[in-house]
Amino acid sequence: MLAISDEECLYLLEFASRKGLDNEIEKLRNRLNSAILPGEAKPLKQIEDELKLYFNGELKTFKTPYKMIGTEFQKKVWSQLLEIPFSRTVSYLDIAKAIKAPKAIRAIGQANGKNQLALIIPCHRVINSNGKLGGYGGGMAKKEWLLTHEEKYV
Repeated sequence: MLAISDEECLYLLEFASRKGLDNEIEKLRNRLNSAILPGEAKPLKQIEDELKLYFNGELKTFKTPYKMIGTEFQKKVWSQLLEIPFSRTVSYLDIAKAIKAPKAIRAIGQANGKNQLALIIPCHRVINSNGKLGGYGGGMAKKEWLLTHEEKYV
């Protein structure tokens, strides 16, 4: 996984194999009006430690400080995603109803795809209303693996 932070908070956590990651990083760099350089920072060490715990089944909620960068609608969707309990899934329609935008299912899917904080904001827990997995920026195999992984540690 690739993480980008400043000294105080995380801005990006993505699978290194994600399609379009270079463009995502460039957009982030432009939005922050900052160079992105290799280095160490407290949020990077914290997320590294938390990811180890998560993948070992010992962590269900991330505590690394982060900042959501997006539109107000995207932030509203992402905030709702944070309410999805570990190992549970909800549908795009459930999210639409929860944010009082029942006709915005497609926009919710697009907001999910723009989430730059994989695992922290658990967009992998959103599925289609018919119970099928739907899309995932990290790839369908990763989404299925993550859901199976979480089920093992309930």
